[in-house]
Amino acid sequence: MAISLQKGQKISLSKEAGGTLTKVVMGLGWDAVKKEKKGLMGFLGGGGGAEQEIDLDASCLMFDERGQVTDSVWFRQLKSHDGSITHTGDNRTGAGDGDDEQIIVDLSRVPPQVKSLVFTVNSFTGQTFQQVANAYCRIVDASNNNEVARYNLSVQGNHTAQIMAKVYRHNGEWKMHAIGENGVGRTFNELMPQITPHL
Repeated sequence: MAISLQKGQKISLSKEAGGTLTKVVMGLGWDAVKKEKKGLMGFLGGGGGAEQEIDLDASCLMFDERGQVTDSVWFRQLKSHDGSITHTGDNRTGAGDGDDEQIIVDLSRVPPQVKSLVFTVNSFTGQTFQQVANAYCRIVDASNNNEVARYNLSVQGNHTAQIMAKVYRHNGEWKMHAIGENGVGRTFNELMPQITPHL
């Protein structure tokens, strides 16, 4: 049974998974808020709502002990230079069920100098999260496809980005911290001043 994370909560990934995790998938899913179609004379009605396409982008930033970025994985670079992290590709609409974007992390291959991995989500098309529904991020054990933890991102507001979570080394094991801090920016670069305090 996956744990449902609250903002600020920290967990041990191996304890929640029931054993050592070597490969995990960070999945991001969302839907566009349905807008009611206006019927005759401007009144609501006339059938189901129209969905607007929203392009949310998941990114993973690798940080060393000094809080310096050593690498980044996002839609413009789908693989880390060391090969430990892979982005499955850009989803520009949020259409369909399940994860809309996934970042696969081989924890056993993450270089020892990397202390933390920070996952962000940005609205590349500039829509705010008021137009996003059912948004979440989740960590899945890639060996058996079991969901380890899930964090609901559907806090609607004027923000266009969110620092979702951090996966980090602590006393020889990997832990996860649900950060959930709202921000503004089309890419992770604009979130850097907000990320630094969480390292």
